[in-house]
Order: sequence, then structure tokens, then C-alpha cells
Amino acid sequence: MAANDTTPLIERRSIDYIPEAERHGRLLSQFTLWMGANLQITAIVTGALAVVLGGDVFWSLIGLFIGQLLGGGVMALHAAQGPKLGLPQMISSRVQFGVYGAAIPIVLVCLMYLGFTATGTVLSGQALGQLFGVSDSVGILIFASVIVLVTVLGYRVIHFIGRVASVIGVIAFVYLFSRLMSQTDVGALLQIRHFSWSSFLLAVSLAASWQIAFGPYVADYSRYLPSNTSSVKTFLAAGAGSVIGAQVAMVLGVFAAAMSNGQFAGHEVAYIVGLSGTGATAALLYFSIAFGKVTISTLNSYGSFMCIATIISGFRGRLEVTRLQRLVFVLVIVGTATLIALLGQHSFLGAFKSFILFLLAFFTPWSAINLVDYYCITRDRYDVPALADPNGRYGRWNLLGISVYVFGVLVQLPFISTKFYTGPLVAALGDVDISWIIGLVLPAALYYLCAKKWHGTVPDRLILPTEQGAIPRTNGLAAQA
Repeated sequence: MAANDTTPLIERRSIDYIPEAERHGRLLSQFTLWMGANLQITAIVTGALAVVLGGDVFWSLIGLFIGQLLGGGVMALHAAQGPKLGLPQMISSRVQFGVYGAAIPIVLVCLMYLGFTATGTVLSGQALGQLFGVSDSVGILIFASVIVLVTVLGYRVIHFIGRVASVIGVIAFVYLFSRLMSQTDVGALLQIRHFSWSSFLLAVSLAASWQIAFGPYVADYSRYLPSNTSSVKTFLAAGAGSVIGAQVAMVLGVFAAAMSNGQFAGHEVAYIVGLSGTGATAALLYFSIAFGKVTISTLNSYGSFMCIATIISGFRGRLEVTRLQRLVFVLVIVGTATLIALLGQHSFLGAFKSFILFLLAFFTPWSAINLVDYYCITRDRYDVPALADPNGRYGRWNLLGISVYVFGVLVQLPFISTKFYTGPLVAALGDVDISWIIGLVLPAALYYLCAKKWHGTVPDRLILPTEQGAIPRTNGLAAQA
């Protein structure tokens, strides 16, 4: 299961099916990748929001943990699809939405990637600015350059960075926790218990949205595993790495915000590093913060490239992506995210909270439809070559999947509470945002009932491009990078 010596350092493939002969990697890499992706400053800030926005420490910690388990379960179910299908996550959505129709959720996924890359770049720019004694804007540009390099190199390098980031993250977080415990009375903070449904559910939503947002690309990083890899073990490896890493980071954020006396907001990176003192230790922590963001920001940029290639291939037919074209795609993606970061760096915290909560309205219905179809309707019996054929089994537009998706978005609108939009039923519920629960449960139930009756033909088994008699590989499934 280890990578063989002939596997190139620079990834050759993009959105095409990964043949068995090119499969490599171990389940441990799933755990370390997602551990490293979550042991980072943005997760700390997300946890801190539960306290900054009115929650106490005790109930915030419980709410965050519940949200991690709920959202992490959704995320890990997507991860388990990677080894079986050998495909990126979003191209497999053509089963539920059609070859052309899949572009609808994919466009929204691209916007999500841009937002997360931009917000992560802001925090990394702060860290690099402090580390090198330059402005935050210069730090943002330095960080963006690193992301371009790692994204162009691709899958193997991303997993390597994930392993290194997980080790650095564990060391940094152990040290930060030890410093925090020595500077505050943790027991006293835990004794303050003022339960509020709005604050509690905010904490649950923050953690759940954090995890669910990984769903559209988590299979991209498990698709190279051998096809006989256990789905249960893949689920546990990716899910455990993500849940443990995120919860550790968010717990640190909760305690940091609780002891900050209002100094956390607007100075997130400086405050966290300030827990350790100054000098060489502070410099090392600034480095660990920036390096920790490399993993997740690269995942976002790589995912953006995969999504754009998927959209283009759906409408243009066969797509050959040269290395130069790959570089151009990545430069455009990271350049756009960097511009957003430079323009929005001074109003980060409030916008970030609204952004991650608003995202749920668009991604929970997609997750619900994709998971119900894969695990309950088709039961992983995909016709992989037909994913590239607009005239094939899955057609151009799947009205069933698209209609349920639109329903899933609209049915959440009365329950959404963000700066962008607040639904009419939010006040009646005590300002509690339960839209993500509605967006998971109702579309899942509706799609299951409708698909059982009106779903198209399902193959008797998984059909792969390399099988005898399979439809020739065309469209995006033959893309090379």
C-alpha cells in the first residue's frame, strides 16, 4: 500500500479515474492529513467565536464536541467514497445531478474554497508579518506564493505536508495548552455555567459547519487508496483525524477567548502567540501557525482546481489539462483568494462567522443527496464511464436531484441567522439558527422517497473505465495534468 518508486512527485492526474495500478498510500495518511488540516489557527478562531459571541466555557465545549461528531460523521462518509470510486468527490455528483447539472453545486463549492482560502490567508499573513517583521499584506503575499507551489505539485506533496503539519501542530498545541493552563484557573472557568439554547446551538453549528464544509473535497484525498481499502477504516481514519484535530484547536480557542478580557477579537494570531511570551519561542509559534495553514489552504486551492476542471469538462467534453494550464488555473484561484484577503483583512472575524454559517444552506442539501444516493439508492454501483457522457445513463440534467437540492436550500431560508440574511422564524426560536439541521434531514428524506420511485437505472455492480465492454474514457475522466 506504500507509494511505489515510479509514482511521480508531481501529480500526473487531475479529475480522471485512478487505475488500480496507480493506487498507493496508507490509512494513516488520512488521519495525519486531516489532523494537520485542523490543528491550525482558523479552527482556534472558530472555537473562540462560541465564547466571543456570548457562550460560557462549559456549554461551549460540549456544543462544539457534539457539532464535531455530527459534522465529522457527514465528512467521513464522503471520505469513504474515495477508494471505492477512485474519483474526486464533485465529479461523482453527476450521478445525482447529471453531467451538466453537477455544475450547480460545484460553482458554489468553488466560492466556498475561495472564502476559506482568503480567510486562512489573512491569519497566515498576520503570522508571517510578525515572524519576518513585515506588514500583514506582505505576509499574505508570501503565504500565497507557498500555496501556489504546493498546489501545483499535487496529491503526494499535499499528504507529505499534512504529515509534517500534524507533528508540528501537536507539538505547538501541547506547548500552548501548557502555557494556557499555567496562566488561568481552568476550573473556575468551567464552573461558570449559564445555559442558553442560542449560544449552545451556535457552538454546535460552528463545529458542524466546519466539518461539513470538508465534504465536497474530502474524497479527493482518499481516491488514490487501493480499492479494497475498508470503507469503515477510511471513515474512521479521516473522521477521527478531523474531529480530534478540530476539537483540540477549538478547545484552545474557547479558553483563550474566555481569558482574553476582550483582547482576542481583531488580534487573534498575536494573542495566541502572546500566551507563550516573546523571543525565539514566539517566532517558532508564528512559523507553526503559518505552516499549519499551508495544509488546509492547499486543500482549498487544489479542490478549486479540481472543481473548475470538472465544470469545464462537463460542458466541453474531453479535457486535457497540461502542467502549464494547471499552473494558470492555480494562479487565478490563489490570486483571487489573495485579493479577497487583502481587501477584507481588517474586518475578518465578524465576516468569517457569517460566512461559515451561511455556507451550510448550500452544502448540507448537497451532502444529504449525495450520501443518501451513494449509501441507500445506488449502493456504490456507479457507472464511472457514464459520468463523462451527457447522452449516457446519467444524462445532462437530473431534474430529481436538482429539484430536491433547490428545495433543500429554500426550506432553510426561514431558519438562517447571519449578517447576510436572517429568516423570519429565527426570532421566534430565540435567535437560534437550526437551518443546517433542516437542510440535512428534509432533503435526505425527500430524496430517498422520490429516488426509490423515480430513480434512473442503477447498474448491477460498479462499472469502471478499465473493464471489458465499458464505455471508452472520454470527457473529464480522461483528463491528464
